[in-house]
Amino acid sequence: MSTETHGSAPARPLVMSDVAARAGVSHQTVSRVVNGHPNVAPLTRARVQRAIEELGYRPNAAARALVTGSSRTIGLVTMNVNQYGPAQTMIGLEQAARVAGYSLSVAIVEGAGVGTIAEAVDRFVGQSVDAVVVHTADLEAVAALGALDPPVPLVAVQMGGEELGPTVTVVQEAGARLVVRHLLALGHTTVHHLSGPEHSMESRRRVEGWRDALAEAGAPPGELWHGDWWPSSGYEVGTAVAARIRAGEPITALFAGNDQMALGLMVALHEQGLTVPGDVSVVGFDDVPEAPYFSPPLTTVRQDFAELGRRGVQLVLARLAGEDCEPDQVQPLLLVRRSTAGPRR
Repeated sequence: MSTETHGSAPARPLVMSDVAARAGVSHQTVSRVVNGHPNVAPLTRARVQRAIEELGYRPNAAARALVTGSSRTIGLVTMNVNQYGPAQTMIGLEQAARVAGYSLSVAIVEGAGVGTIAEAVDRFVGQSVDAVVVHTADLEAVAALGALDPPVPLVAVQMGGEELGPTVTVVQEAGARLVVRHLLALGHTTVHHLSGPEHSMESRRRVEGWRDALAEAGAPPGELWHGDWWPSSGYEVGTAVAARIRAGEPITALFAGNDQMALGLMVALHEQGLTVPGDVSVVGFDDVPEAPYFSPPLTTVRQDFAELGRRGVQLVLARLAGEDCEPDQVQPLLLVRRSTAGPRR
């Protein structure tokens, strides 16, 4: 009796030996290319990569981790990703990690306490990540990181503080100084500041830079208000400031801690019959994509989040290689648009 078989057996998964046969190289050479080993001739590497593409081969991440001892994964602990700065920093880190041959696994936490940060880091360690990056500007997180000692490299981005070891940050104080010097150069007597929340390290550093720049110029101290990063807090302060201006107070220059609060300021001033920059000059911080299309286009400070992410990943790779690392700083850039001008005489 004969047995008839219908259909065909499922194709077996592709393995490295298939790539090696297609490229005409050894299994070891394919392994070196897949794992990013530097000791492969460029032409050989190109031939292997072409074979990988033609076959549609996908390396088995779990098997590769067993062989190399590396998962090629970086864990990111972050928060407030509904805000522009944290979201763009996360994107910058992911893009830089991908270019370096790593994937980024993200944990978005609700608080910055020791227990919350430690739990997220422990979870990543349990997933065998190669390193952990923590990005948050909350002051409580600095204390949390100082209390941790994970078995993998821990890198802080946009946090600073010598107690955290090598970090990479945008120099917030320098950005605030650029704003103050620009407005004073236009002829304003002083600059008033709507900062972010008091618990934000970025906010505090911008306040420090603002105060220091005014003092260095011999300008009178400006008034300080605290917002929450959102346009509504800018709108609230802008409404109160407009009333004071109409009452005769000489408020001519406002520096908002981010572009969203600057937008709220400008809307409130407009609704109260004041013009920007005719009656009041307004400057933001971050350079969100919409900033050039505000009415008027917003003068602001650009933070290069892509560069921040690239240097953050470079710091991770240096730590993994056992290299000595120094704190790294990304300089901000002032972009002058049409929301600033000299005060009316």
